[in-house]
Amino acid sequence: MKSGQVNIKKSFNDPSIEDVAEFYQAIDRRSLIHKISASRPYVYTTMEVYDAVNGIRGAGGLGVLAADTRRVAEDLEIPFVMLTPFYREERHQKMDDLVPHDEYTTRTPEQEGFSKVGEANLRIKNQPDAVLDIYQKVLGSTRFLCMTEEHFGPLYCGDPSGDHRLYQMAALGFGGYSALKLAQLKPAVIQLNETATIFAAIARLDELCSNGMNIYEAIVYVRKHTLYTNHTLVQAAESQFSYDQFERFIFPNIKSPALKHYVGGLFRDGYLKLSSLTIELAEAKNGVSKLHARVADYRDLSGEKVHFAAITNGIHLQTWVMPEILHFYKNSGIIDKFNMPGRVTTDQIRQIFRANTGGLRKLKRVGRQQLNAELQHRCDQYGNKVVIPEDALLFEFKRRFVEYKRPWMPFEDINRLKRILVDNDAHYIMAGMIAGNVSRNDSTYQRLEAMLQRISDDPVLRERVHYITDYDENLARAMSFGSDITINVPVVGLEACGTSFMKDLANLTLLVATNDGGVADANPPVALLVEGDSYSEEIESLYNRMQLAAAICRNNDRWSDATASILAGYLSTICGTRMMRDYLRFLFKPAE
Repeated sequence: MKSGQVNIKKSFNDPSIEDVAEFYQAIDRRSLIHKISASRPYVYTTMEVYDAVNGIRGAGGLGVLAADTRRVAEDLEIPFVMLTPFYREERHQKMDDLVPHDEYTTRTPEQEGFSKVGEANLRIKNQPDAVLDIYQKVLGSTRFLCMTEEHFGPLYCGDPSGDHRLYQMAALGFGGYSALKLAQLKPAVIQLNETATIFAAIARLDELCSNGMNIYEAIVYVRKHTLYTNHTLVQAAESQFSYDQFERFIFPNIKSPALKHYVGGLFRDGYLKLSSLTIELAEAKNGVSKLHARVADYRDLSGEKVHFAAITNGIHLQTWVMPEILHFYKNSGIIDKFNMPGRVTTDQIRQIFRANTGGLRKLKRVGRQQLNAELQHRCDQYGNKVVIPEDALLFEFKRRFVEYKRPWMPFEDINRLKRILVDNDAHYIMAGMIAGNVSRNDSTYQRLEAMLQRISDDPVLRERVHYITDYDENLARAMSFGSDITINVPVVGLEACGTSFMKDLANLTLLVATNDGGVADANPPVALLVEGDSYSEEIESLYNRMQLAAAICRNNDRWSDATASILAGYLSTICGTRMMRDYLRFLFKPAE
């Protein structure tokens, strides 16, 4: 193989393969070639995946992260299995008279290219067994293993601590582990993507106990081979279930009396938080940004504070970065053949950008064209098509609409916002959906409707602010390609990581942000930070930063230096391969 070339076409089991072995060598884990194999894969469990290209669609950031993790594993030819439900109901957002509402369409695994490999029974007390259909799709060295049935329901169906939610979790855990056995796979490690996936570890523990292993030996083994990845900052926000619910949905699926007794002993006042169970069974635990790992407030059953390692989320560069820009990064040595940061320094990146400012500006114009092409398949809040002028400055916000992300923050003083837009010939494009399990009476819906009404009532905002409905990954990608300045203003201390900003800055977009989540990974900060000791001070800071970003965009040298500095500051943070490297180093520590 020639230097600088990576052949990703060969099978992982091909004895002549060099790529994955070379990657393992590069991360100082040469023995991984013997620890992870096609029959002993890395198993990743998640309640949602957002990978529409491959026929499976989730709801938001957690699902996008899961899809990116699998894509990185496929690129690196790492044997990787994703256990996740297949939801037959797919959510879409519609708008009538500025009032958003949801519609659901139905689909089947067969329509999306999945093949059925068997069935698994989920036992429920005093009810017939639920028969789960097990489907798979193989993609290179990776595969989806999905469970579903006719009445499975949509993602995040019902109350977070309700019966149907626990049923879905049990189906993923016990059904997913049965799917591994149907596929004749034994996990080298199980990554639990949030606490809802804990029952996969319980199923593995039950198998070990049922095969004759002592309960305490089995717990030690499972702990050593289980990773808990936490995305929620406060333990009080985690689901909890009653002993009665466990008796109906969980205990019937556990064969080992010793394991039932062990789990039963973890209840406190008749309830068990899934985070408490997960903390007990996972020795390795990580938060998804440096700040998150420091401030996450979790305690084990003895009251001791839980330590989380920091493994910041990353993105799959080939999915989210405009191909022409990624090609430029690779040709310039900014990104290496593994899609990791190259050996260039910050000063060298600035010099590279300065020498290619004209070409990079042209690429951003191509990105604007691609955004406008995507918008021709979309509607704004009024049901109209939108075209962003090629020479207009474009601000954007594309994130899940939730209180702590504060999407309405730029609209607190509409006169200030109008001046920024008019003085800079700018438009503002927004997209994002409210979580599917949120009540119509929730304040988030009310604030979104109020924001849309304020925009509609003002002729300047009505012309220049565009809320695009039915947000999905195609729209997110196009907005990253075609926007100039991204707004990311969560309440500091509430964002676990966030990856939308990563996609933006990788596409040469200026970042205006509070110093929270993954943004805080850069030290010293390189974003245009929104700061203040009060909300009013933050609002003032936001408008000042928006005006500064607009001025930077109008000057080639300032724009070149700013985009280069932001990219250099976050390059190691955003790379999905870096994330995978960190997980492998964390999980497969060298023998002492």
